[in-house]
Amino acid sequence: MHKLIAAVAAGLAITAASGTAQAQISDDVVKIGVLTDMSSLYADATGKGSLAAVEMAVADYGAKVAGKPVQVVAADHQNKPDVGVNIARNWYDNDKVDAIFDVPTSSVALPISALTREKNKININSGGGSSDITGAQCSPNTVHWTYDTYALSNVAGRAMVKRGEDTWFFVTADYAFGMALERDAANVVKESGGKVLGDVRHPLNSSDFSSFLLQAQASKAKVVALANAGGDTTNALKQAAEFGLTQGGQKMIALLQEITDTHSLGIKATQGLIVTDAFYWDMNDETRAFSKRFNEKVGHMPTMIQAGLYSATMHYLKAIDAIKSDEAPKVMEQMRATPINDFFAKNGKIRIDGRMVHDMYLFEVKKPEESKGEWDLYKLIATVPGDEAFRPLDKGGCPLVKGN
Repeated sequence: MHKLIAAVAAGLAITAASGTAQAQISDDVVKIGVLTDMSSLYADATGKGSLAAVEMAVADYGAKVAGKPVQVVAADHQNKPDVGVNIARNWYDNDKVDAIFDVPTSSVALPISALTREKNKININSGGGSSDITGAQCSPNTVHWTYDTYALSNVAGRAMVKRGEDTWFFVTADYAFGMALERDAANVVKESGGKVLGDVRHPLNSSDFSSFLLQAQASKAKVVALANAGGDTTNALKQAAEFGLTQGGQKMIALLQEITDTHSLGIKATQGLIVTDAFYWDMNDETRAFSKRFNEKVGHMPTMIQAGLYSATMHYLKAIDAIKSDEAPKVMEQMRATPINDFFAKNGKIRIDGRMVHDMYLFEVKKPEESKGEWDLYKLIATVPGDEAFRPLDKGGCPLVKGN
């Protein structure tokens, strides 16, 4: 693993260096910056796979748009807002990057969105989750492509309370994403007639969840909801199995669980787990075809974040081609005016608040005897139309929406 990270870091250093060297001809280049987590708890769900997805889309498009070559640069923001903002500022000011993609970790995503607005560039977020990105902190320069805390909570919360799983306890990552995820899920549970019996906060990138899980166990809540992601989710699920939470009758739900997390933990440990997702590789011929190519390139099936980035990159390039300009306001207007129809989304649309609205899915992890292969992990429980899954336009507090 350390060799892999070193190799990725070396590759990024080369990309960054070549980006700087070509800054003087940047007006003749459309430049995309992939700002992501290459080395920490979200690296599997984003990281090199996010970069690969963007590069695949650019290559499939022909590596040119409106007569200009398309260049991709990448960097690791280390899940630190100051590091992320410094990279983005340098990209915009010196390297003439036109658009920044991905940006997992909401505490980094929110200031990047604000900086992008200040610089009048484009930010297409796939990895960050906070619904505030299209809420009170919405921007005319940002599109939130793949998922958000409202949709994750809404799809899972309503379905589970309806099934009688109506008392909840939250184990929450103590930063912007975790707080937004718990807030949105708790609201859905209460609106659906359920009760929240308690919550506990843990630091980002935790290794020991014992004290938090003991509190969840003691609450006797029917549902223990993990309002975290990546390595925090997998660590919490491993330790929950050791403490026997599910054997004791409590239902574990990972409000953000990527396919790579489920694969890493194994189907035996995760069977019966409820997962909300925007994408699954084995939905149809289109999803399987893309995922097979991605797997050959990266070594695992794509997460929803990575699949979303391919879709977003294609939509961005098509918008530039349609208007023969990469000026941010014009490109944003064209992207909003054009429906998204590809393997990731059917009849997707970008609202004025920046939310890309598309169907979301509720899955259950299969039992070992139901699985027919290494990545045959999920069975579909429900498809939720985008307009039902995502927050109504007038409920987010986005200043761009009339009446808010």
